[in-house]
Amino acid sequence: PPKKKDIRDYNDADMARLLEQWEKDDDIEEGDLPEHKRPPAPIDFSKIDPGKPESILKLTKKGKTLMMFVTVSGNPTEKETEEITSLWQGSLFNANYDVQRFIVGSNRAIFMLRDGGYAWEIKDFLINQERCADVTLEGQVYPGKGADGNEKVKNKTKPEKAKKKKDAEKKSNGIKEDNRATNQREEL
Repeated sequence: PPKKKDIRDYNDADMARLLEQWEKDDDIEEGDLPEHKRPPAPIDFSKIDPGKPESILKLTKKGKTLMMFVTVSGNPTEKETEEITSLWQGSLFNANYDVQRFIVGSNRAIFMLRDGGYAWEIKDFLINQERCADVTLEGQVYPGKGADGNEKVKNKTKPEKAKKKKDAEKKSNGIKEDNRATNQREEL
């Protein structure tokens, strides 16, 4: 058994042990637990539309913190980005969406949502804004209303990469054919 110490002689380790003993007997409500310790919400599979993969993501992200990246179109300064995204955040707040905003670049911001189930509704709102170039949500890039032709093409990178690879292969094959040694010797 541990020796009885005077409370005035307790160090940090003793205080930590005492706190653990107190918390061990406490009943912590489920809502007060950190997100990673909460049990996942049950998924109602009757609400899933097999034609829309986003419906599955909506249900699995419900009640979890989620972040989305938003790019402001044009070439704004960090202050302009701050003002524009502040307006968007205010509109979302007025529509009862709990959104926090963090500026991460001169034209980029992170919107953090407490409930990821609303992310696709918020994404739809953002891509319809005049100055929104794109929204990145769960690794998927959605072009916004403010994206010009170049930015919309930029989001479709896979076909361009495949085309570039084919062009590079043609060039390398052409170089190989030109560099072959010949049996005949040419006179200069």
